Amino acid sequence: MEYDLLIKNGRVVDGSGMPSFHGDVGVKAGKIVERGKLSGNAKRVIDADGLVVAPGFVDNHCHYDAQVTWDSLCTFSCYHGATTVIIGNCSLSLAPVRPGSQDRLAEFLSYVEAIPMDVLRTVDFSWETVPQYMDSLESRLGVNVGTLVGHSAVRHYVMGDECQGRPATGDEIEAMQDIVREAINAGALGLSISKNMGHTDPQGVLVPAVHATEAEIFALGGVLRELGTGIIQGGGGRAAETKNRLMSRLSEATGRQVVYNNLGQTARNPNGWKELMAIIDETSQAGIRAYPLCSPLSNASRFTMRNCQLFRGIPSWFPILRAEDDEKLQAYRDPQVRQKLHAEAVDWSEDTPDTNLARNWYDYMWVDEWVDEWVDEPVLEKNQGFAGKTINELAQMQGKGIIDAFLDLVVEENLDTGFKHGNNNVDREAVAQILNYPNAIVGLSDGGAHVQFQGGYGYSTHLLGYWVREQQIMSLEQAVRRLTFESATTFGIYDRGLLHPGMAADITIFDPDTVSPTNEEVVHDFPKGAWRIRTLAEGIKCTIVNGEVLIEDGEHTGALPGKVMRNALYHANQD
Repeated sequence: MEYDLLIKNGRVVDGSGMPSFHGDVGVKAGKIVERGKLSGNAKRVIDADGLVVAPGFVDNHCHYDAQVTWDSLCTFSCYHGATTVIIGNCSLSLAPVRPGSQDRLAEFLSYVEAIPMDVLRTVDFSWETVPQYMDSLESRLGVNVGTLVGHSAVRHYVMGDECQGRPATGDEIEAMQDIVREAINAGALGLSISKNMGHTDPQGVLVPAVHATEAEIFALGGVLRELGTGIIQGGGGRAAETKNRLMSRLSEATGRQVVYNNLGQTARNPNGWKELMAIIDETSQAGIRAYPLCSPLSNASRFTMRNCQLFRGIPSWFPILRAEDDEKLQAYRDPQVRQKLHAEAVDWSEDTPDTNLARNWYDYMWVDEWVDEWVDEPVLEKNQGFAGKTINELAQMQGKGIIDAFLDLVVEENLDTGFKHGNNNVDREAVAQILNYPNAIVGLSDGGAHVQFQGGYGYSTHLLGYWVREQQIMSLEQAVRRLTFESATTFGIYDRGLLHPGMAADITIFDPDTVSPTNEEVVHDFPKGAWRIRTLAEGIKCTIVNGEVLIEDGEHTGALPGKVMRNALYHANQD
């Protein structure tokens, strides 16, 4: 046989979890046709000696909904081996949208996922419906893109400005069902909902999906049951599942796979992950498919007090974070404001269920050492000794209280001090257990979101480099399965995730001895010259999408072979 692409001499890790083998993989017409020791001619041969040949990674939780309209690669997921990204999560899709309401819909995505509104205003909304949005992406994609129908977008489309604050009527719920039905018939991979009590618009009001009653949520999920296809993704699902088993009840009622955010270890609730695991063990044994996502990252974020999101759950801090910079400085100088912040964020005088901050957050937050990369003005020379110190250490060094030490530095440096904070997944033994837990799905990159805070799309190379090569918590075969087959199957993308004949030729070739994410850096490559954090990868030789090399040695080849991923029902109806 003559191949379009022949990958030779690699260590084939096929995504199944079975032992790897040394051999070749042959590709023709965008599909894998053979594997083993192959001798046919090929239009192109890649020598993978010393490298792993694996299925392309599925980046299962992204927010590239806007970015994909100007960035066909959905950077930088594909640089880390991702061949498919899933967007529309947490109820926050950009379709459906009524003409004239685009800005308002974009505000939900902007504020929750920390994507600058000035950037989102550059999006050309050439669509109204979900099918039109998906069709607008076809023929100009580098990576494959699967989309979920966002409940907040659907609710806003049907109810307008009343989507935040009241229950939907029976007629409105039927109208929402019609939208979901149309989208699923057009191939959308599923529905995304939210019960995240920290997800608000810029005015501090919870996003539309959070206002929905259970009856509304189950009615929309019922459309997927009716059609017999699609998954349901739940933002804020961990709290909802812990409280009243909403995620597992929804899966049981609809018969559909439910995935939700998230199973992780936090300093605020160090043993919460064990409690959630116990619930999942019980529901999975009952045959219910409601599984959390989990991440191999600690999700540390870099920020200044100009763009800080960390303290949104603190009542007195929230309005300050939304204020103009001069108003922020005025507030941070005010002794009475400081007293309130100390009471709420150090003494914890009020219950704050909507914050993920650890009680001792000041032990997990430190003055960043590379602020000169991303502030407009350098920090003062006399304060360089504070670099790398936690806020608690800073307070002790100066004999001040936590809030005074923190805000004195913030005010003195005109909000430009760089900070870093991370209190999630800080217990390595706990994370190792979570990553090996069979009823959780590895992923949760948030690619396309929080663009000025972190580069979570490096989760795949971090798993392979740190957790597999360095910590050896699982086999390479198991790690590849977690990055590929498990997510592809969970999200109903049944022709990907395995290097088997007949499957789509989405392939990642990497060096197991060097694969890892690079250090974060700042680039000004967004519309309007906006900046974001970039994390590239070492050790990724090729990212191959539908049989064409998309990324080779860290460079885009110019190819645009990606497709819109559509569900099994859609494909069945095309036959």
